Amino acid sequence: MASAILSEPMTTEALLALPDNGTERWLLRGELREKPMTVRNRWHSKVLASMTACLKVWRDSQPEPRGDVLCGEAGVRLARDPDTTVGIDVVYVSAEVLARQTDETTLIAGIPLLAVEILSPSDTVDEVNEKIDTYLAAQVPLIWIIDPYRRTATVYRPHSPARLVTEEQELSGHPILPGFRVALGDLFR
Repeated sequence: MASAILSEPMTTEALLALPDNGTERWLLRGELREKPMTVRNRWHSKVLASMTACLKVWRDSQPEPRGDVLCGEAGVRLARDPDTTVGIDVVYVSAEVLARQTDETTLIAGIPLLAVEILSPSDTVDEVNEKIDTYLAAQVPLIWIIDPYRRTATVYRPHSPARLVTEEQELSGHPILPGFRVALGDLFR
């Protein structure tokens, strides 16, 4: 992972103006992070599709106003001045955050209720830890790091110890996503 040295913090607008050249980029407190775009694989894609489908079924059962499920490196600006803008594999965004969005950008500006990262072979421990720390610092209330190779999920919440979920257990969204439960093993089938 390379980081650029800048005299002043980079903005989300400057990040979005960079060329689309197969480089994965994100901003952490105004500091650009870059690495070659990850080539996704079938395990990552399968878990991404399964998780998105489960969340959509849950979302559709919720009373109005509903939030929304986004996937595929959904762009989320977690903070401004300095900007923190990241791509998240799967997010659930509340109706309140959705209502504040404008047509000026394709990014979600605000804190999602859920951030799901699905590990890829190219992810380093440092990168994953930095993402977790970034989400926790932004007060994302529920974070799931899913490992399709070990068939586990690690659940993070601000001010709470991490909790490991195995494929024989259920992944629960309670109380952030009331009523959401899925047998973790079902995501890998």
